[in-house]
Amino acid sequence: MTAPPSASDLIARLERVPITRWHLRARLIMGSATFFDAFDALSLAFVLPVLVGLWGISPVQIGWLIAAGYLGQFVGALLFGALAERYGRVRSAAGATALMSVMSLACALAGHFPALLVLRLVQGIGVGGEMPVAAVYINELSKARGRGRFFMLYEMIFPIGLMVTGQIGAIVVPLFGWQVMFLIGGIPGLLIAGLLLRLRESPRWLIGQGRLEEAETIIKEIESSASLGTQPAQDETRDETPPVARNDTQAAPSGDNRTRWAELLSPFYRRRTLVVWTLWASAYFITNGLNNWMPTLYNSVYGLTITQSLRAGTLNNVAQVAILLGCAFAIDRTMYKPRPVPLMPTRPRVCTR
Repeated sequence: MTAPPSASDLIARLERVPITRWHLRARLIMGSATFFDAFDALSLAFVLPVLVGLWGISPVQIGWLIAAGYLGQFVGALLFGALAERYGRVRSAAGATALMSVMSLACALAGHFPALLVLRLVQGIGVGGEMPVAAVYINELSKARGRGRFFMLYEMIFPIGLMVTGQIGAIVVPLFGWQVMFLIGGIPGLLIAGLLLRLRESPRWLIGQGRLEEAETIIKEIESSASLGTQPAQDETRDETPPVARNDTQAAPSGDNRTRWAELLSPFYRRRTLVVWTLWASAYFITNGLNNWMPTLYNSVYGLTITQSLRAGTLNNVAQVAILLGCAFAIDRTMYKPRPVPLMPTRPRVCTR
């Protein structure tokens, strides 16, 4: 009888297989969900200049509308993050995408400020849940070598979504009304949620859950995709990843092999956690403030027309795409420097690199 696969063997096989169309298909479908995540997150900014005149919304009410979406995103990131750990990445991402899409359609039917405020709050839960789960899924599909570029090329979908949202909003809102922005964000999103459910689960998550046979089945699919002559992705043409060292006694997952929130602030991770939190908070404070407020300010403060205000509001997103594209092709050469990881006095875990 054939011996059951070990966790370390499966991880090693994942590291050896080249990037194929199997990976690119998963990145495309999950990236499409992230695209509409960005669209739904920013659509309000290109609706507000119209609603200010239509409903007589005050600056304070504008602030509440914007804040409600981000409050929902905070809740969604925690909620769907926990669901992803328990039920898997694919189902959680599909659920978050379906929620934000249904709420986008509901926003199109809102007839007054209080209704839109509540709907944006609930929609934010889906918007905030999709992005981190999708990011983890893409990271877990990639190999250690070239992971920075592989992931950042996926991450480009978000600023591209922001940029496209601005361009579409500048065209369709003056012509067809504000409701069409929510319809565009909702209808395709429901289709994407169905496609997400057809994706295969993350093999690394299955390994961590001890479901080694299911993980091996998916890994065999990936290996078959490579053996059928699928060309590697252009950003990962060489497979120079060294094999993962075998240590079956340490790599075998167990019921107690779970991460905890407190580990982020443990001595080993505390410094990098605080640095990353500070960077993200500072960057999002600036970029989201500009993205959400500028179209309205261009119209109400600087006296531009609705069309001019919406077009001017897209310039930040165009610059973001250009900068991120440059970072994607430089990160594995200059910014990302792998270092030996010191041993930690913790329980053995499944190696994911």
